[in-house]
Amino acid sequence: MTEITCFKAYDLRGRVPEQLNEDVAYRVGRAFAEFLGANTVALGHDIRLSSPALAQAVARGLRDAGANVYDIGLCGTEEIYFSTFHYGFDGGIAVTASHNPKDYNGMKFVRDDSRPISGDSGLFEIKALAESGVFAKPETQGELHSLDIAADYRAHLLNYIDTQNLKPLKIVAHAGNGGAGRVIDLLEAHLPFEFIKVHHEADGHFPNGVPNPLLPENRTAAIEAIQQHGADLGIAWDGDFDRCFFFAENGSFVEGYYIVGLLAEAFLHHNAAARIVHDPRLTWNTRQLVEQFGGTPVQSKTGHAFIKERMREEDAVYGGEMSAHHYFRDFAYCDSGMIPWLLVCELICRSGKSLSQMVSERIAAFPCSGEINNEVSDPAALLKNAEAHYQDEALSIDHTDGLSMEFADWRFNLRMSNTEPVVRLNVESRGNPDLMEQKRDELLGFITGKADF
Repeated sequence: MTEITCFKAYDLRGRVPEQLNEDVAYRVGRAFAEFLGANTVALGHDIRLSSPALAQAVARGLRDAGANVYDIGLCGTEEIYFSTFHYGFDGGIAVTASHNPKDYNGMKFVRDDSRPISGDSGLFEIKALAESGVFAKPETQGELHSLDIAADYRAHLLNYIDTQNLKPLKIVAHAGNGGAGRVIDLLEAHLPFEFIKVHHEADGHFPNGVPNPLLPENRTAAIEAIQQHGADLGIAWDGDFDRCFFFAENGSFVEGYYIVGLLAEAFLHHNAAARIVHDPRLTWNTRQLVEQFGGTPVQSKTGHAFIKERMREEDAVYGGEMSAHHYFRDFAYCDSGMIPWLLVCELICRSGKSLSQMVSERIAAFPCSGEINNEVSDPAALLKNAEAHYQDEALSIDHTDGLSMEFADWRFNLRMSNTEPVVRLNVESRGNPDLMEQKRDELLGFITGKADF
């Protein structure tokens, strides 16, 4: 048995060619089709230089397992989600490493109806089968088909908004030399927007750095373009554009937490009394807006597999995480980096408010710390000590995901990483930034060992 080291909890990621190469890709494709008993599989790849060859190897493995492959070519991860559910395929594979360094690559997997395949739903069975190299012999060889999804995908995206509500907006679109630029070009003629395109062309050499807008140094070009062109807002994406990030017209970066509230409002405008799923890290703003507009907020553990599962259970119309992952019922409960900005632009046009006006009201109501990560020697002990320290004054204690504690005017969430000795802290308050900062610094003192509980 040859160990394959690039399988993670939710996907596959590794350095090329040491951990991920064409032999590994072939065996993974073969194992994927055999595990699912798949007859039809959607396949596509991102803009990385190693992606086309890896995708070809996956296709060979799928076909040798008897599956018919529908290759959509260069794409974002959400286009594999779309293809799988829209055309009724048995599964889908996106060859992508999202925002990892350029010498990495990976794969993301879904089964029928674009349901996620993760460590607790088959991914490690696929790993074991791929490692063994012992495969069943199919009756027939699968066929390879090229599939152009552009028209159907574009129509689906535009269905989330009423284009009659839209007004001319000037939008900075920062693709980061990833895959998002191609979809902006696909939509452009159907929208009354002027796009200022930054680092627009797909380029696997990543001449302007790996597309990851979470890194502050990767935001500069978008901010400068907004200021230079007097844009109404800016949008940036990671490499496979399953996340999107927003900048207000003044160039300020908008925390993903506040976008969740805006999108909840946008959906409740069209779907009164709908259920909205959110993660436990920061909650007050989302819960208040959802209830204000007639919806029901539902809390879920953080992570795409948990959010998608909870959304299906609740038949929730939308789910959002502060990490810029946004999930949609009509998108098979999957995350998309294209639907959010369309909805936010429609909200701007309909409300007559700028993005900074909408967001500043919510930041003032619920100022937050943003997520702060720290390495600690014993994360479990830290969470236990924090709970003991604050429990007497807490109004509620919740363990949905780590430790969440609420007080009259502030709350916090502490979570352990699944893969490293790190704790992640989020703090928010009710309209009191000084209190939020005081409690943030107090908790960081405990976390870093500068203060004792």
